[in-house]
Amino acid sequence: MRRGAQLALAAALGLGVIGAAQAADYKAEYKISTVIGQPFPWGESAVKWADLVRERTNGRINMKMYPGAQLVAGDQTKEFTAIRQGIIDMAVGSTINWSPQIPELNLFSLPFLMPDHKSIDALTQGPVGKKLFEVIASKDVVPLAWGENGFRELSNSKQPVRTPADMKGLKIRVVGSPLFLDTFTALGANPTQMSWADAQPAFATKAVDGQENPVSIFVAAKLPNVGQNNLTLWGYMADPLIFVVNKRVWESFSPEDQKIVREAAIEAGKFGIDMGRKGISGNDMSVIDGIKASGVEVVTLTPEQRKQFVDATRDVYTKWKPRIGPELVDMAEKSIKGN
Repeated sequence: MRRGAQLALAAALGLGVIGAAQAADYKAEYKISTVIGQPFPWGESAVKWADLVRERTNGRINMKMYPGAQLVAGDQTKEFTAIRQGIIDMAVGSTINWSPQIPELNLFSLPFLMPDHKSIDALTQGPVGKKLFEVIASKDVVPLAWGENGFRELSNSKQPVRTPADMKGLKIRVVGSPLFLDTFTALGANPTQMSWADAQPAFATKAVDGQENPVSIFVAAKLPNVGQNNLTLWGYMADPLIFVVNKRVWESFSPEDQKIVREAAIEAGKFGIDMGRKGISGNDMSVIDGIKASGVEVVTLTPEQRKQFVDATRDVYTKWKPRIGPELVDMAEKSIKGN
């Protein structure tokens, strides 16, 4: 064998040994935390991420979804802290649930900031999204891609909601966020914080009147079966999802595997976004039509009706803007206006 060929073979063998050694240092399983599993778009996108990574790394990196925030005993607001601490390896997390630790993420919960899906994209795929990734990266967590849980729509078992007056006294389940409490209090409702696991039995017993969640959850959770027969499409806020990896876990991966994990997250994020928007926007309203066919009364706000809700929550918007960061909110408003 010629010397050049020998050197090439030795180099190839050496790289193989290094690669095998590095793979041997990887965990047998990496835990992905999510609040919601399959068949919801949230869970489906996490599974898609795991499948793509496993396939493209030839099994070097095995990721498994743990839904229901079970890695933090069901307390979804503690998820981000657990990622920082290394208790959780990876997550597809909600901007709402992580906002207690990252105040800037309350941006997406500002009432009636984003009028449509184009507005969400203008934020996540523009300078706002870049800035938020910088904030997350400063906290020992590596953000990779955006996903989406969707616009949160309002349902209840009492009556159709077309104006803020229709919400007076309604007991509405909300997530554990002070901004949500402020918003629903301003609208005259009685916001009640509880986990999603506790919420569904509460709907069935009429202990709680209603909830706000994306249409995909309304359908997959079969909420009409627990009395949620009035649905208002008001798009008052949206909940982007973020694919992240604990910093120490990320740094343990080879550059090649980092590239694979990042690209797979981006692909899985787009997959989940498409899945969540299908049938509820544009020319395809098949999901909404199906909800109507099941006997649910669906209200779509007119521009005039929507303005009443905007006006009713304007003080909440003003109160929270400095808490989130005036510059960030201004940047978001500019991005939406220019899309």
